[in-house]
Formats: sequence, structure tokens, C-alpha cells
Amino acid sequence: QVQPVESGGGLVHSGGSLRLSCAASGIDLEDYSVAWFRQAPGKEREGISCISGSSVDTRYKGSVKGRLTISRDNVENMVFLQMNNLKPEDTGVYYCALEGPIIRIGGCFLDESVYDRWGQGTQVTVSS
Repeated sequence: QVQPVESGGGLVHSGGSLRLSCAASGIDLEDYSVAWFRQAPGKEREGISCISGSSVDTRYKGSVKGRLTISRDNVENMVFLQMNNLKPEDTGVYYCALEGPIIRIGGCFLDESVYDRWGQGTQVTVSS
């Protein structure tokens, strides 16, 4: 089973930006709902953003709205998470997760139970 691969994490100062990438060779990501989850130190993993197949819908956790943008590049077969104005509380391991192949039009979820393919994660550290 193909697993997604994340990249783009790193160390930034508060207020900085990063762009995370999610790739999956051998499958068409457009057929999948894709979500980003974050696990902060000492906390449970939480869903922060998702995008439905065909990019009909996007969803964000309340605390990241206006700072994070999820998008797809169907030519490159990748999903991105642009993160701006980063804060120390954004620190954590970021995971890309896939649901699908899906047949519904629209809709995505920030509930990890619906995702069955997970990447290994990429570390994001925001210093104050």
C-alpha cells in the first residue's frame, strides 16, 4: 500500500513561514481526501486542515484559520500546506494522511479515524 511522504518541515522563528508538501508515488492524490495532522509535544495528534478530492472543500482547525492554506497541485500530484505567521504553539510533528480512493463529491474530515494511509511525519519547530 502506498504511503504518503511529507517534506518541508524545519526550524523557524515566530512569525515565519513554511510550506509542507505531501507526495504519494503510484497513486493519483486527486482521488483522495488529504488531511494534515499535528502532534505537539506531550499532546494527542489533532487534525488541522483537510482538502477533499477535486478540491471542492477545505477545512481548518479554528486556531489556524487565516494562517494556513491547504492546496493541491494535480500536475505535480502533491498537496501543500502553506503556513504563515507561525507561532510557538504550532510546533509539532506534522503528518499527511489519505482517505480513499473516494467516490463522494466534496467533504473532508479532521477526524483521524477516517484516514488509513499515513506518512512518517515532518518536524516543525517554531522558536519564540
